[in-house]
Amino acid sequence: MIFVIDVGNTNTVFGVLDGEKFIAKGRLATISTHTSDDWAMKLHSFLQMNGIGKIDGAIISSVVPVMNRKLKKAIRTALGVDAVVVGPGVKTGLNIKIDNPAELGADLVVGAVAGINKYPCPMVIFDLGTATTASVIDKNKTYIGGVVMCGVITALNAISSNTAQLPQVDVSAPEKSICSNTVDCMRSGAVYGTAAVIDGLVERFEAELGEKPTVVVTGGLSTTILEHCKTDLIHDKDLLLDGLRIIYEKNCD
Repeated sequence: MIFVIDVGNTNTVFGVLDGEKFIAKGRLATISTHTSDDWAMKLHSFLQMNGIGKIDGAIISSVVPVMNRKLKKAIRTALGVDAVVVGPGVKTGLNIKIDNPAELGADLVVGAVAGINKYPCPMVIFDLGTATTASVIDKNKTYIGGVVMCGVITALNAISSNTAQLPQVDVSAPEKSICSNTVDCMRSGAVYGTAAVIDGLVERFEAELGEKPTVVVTGGLSTTILEHCKTDLIHDKDLLLDGLRIIYEKNCD
């Protein structure tokens, strides 16, 4: 069994797989001030809670660099294995054709690796988290670029914090897109607005690619948004964890 962990700016998602089958999955807030011992205790508790014994290996993907050393130490303490960290020198099998391949985030690499192994190309992968990202992979399975924009909750928090009369709201869809009160207006913008952005970007990507892409949506907010998109989408909530498994297998044969 292997332990896979994806560290995002807001949440850290992890799971245990036996082959391609998930045995257990969990999610914690990403708190970078926690020590390696804090994380070791959390991981140990997770394994105990799910009745999981021996772990054979582990792999980390992180967009929070300060977490890498802490998690490697925590995994060594709690799981008794040395973790692979996705980064330079790690085999991914992904062909990246952008201006500076080194600046491509580990999360985008991992998502793309999973995508090309699971779905037909060309492909667009939307990851809805702290930021909303789109990764575009051409028909030759080459990562050719994408889009980064403000995440749904990040945007809502920003306008609530920087305006005198706009409240904090949850991310949920109102009954109609045209709303008659402030809270529902904000919800409409967050949910229907993001769905419309996804539809619009897919249309533009398709024109530039010259053919219809497979569209995959993942990330913490994907369930809330995707049902309001007009585009034909595949919802894959475990895309990044699957990508970590695939990369681990490439590096531990």
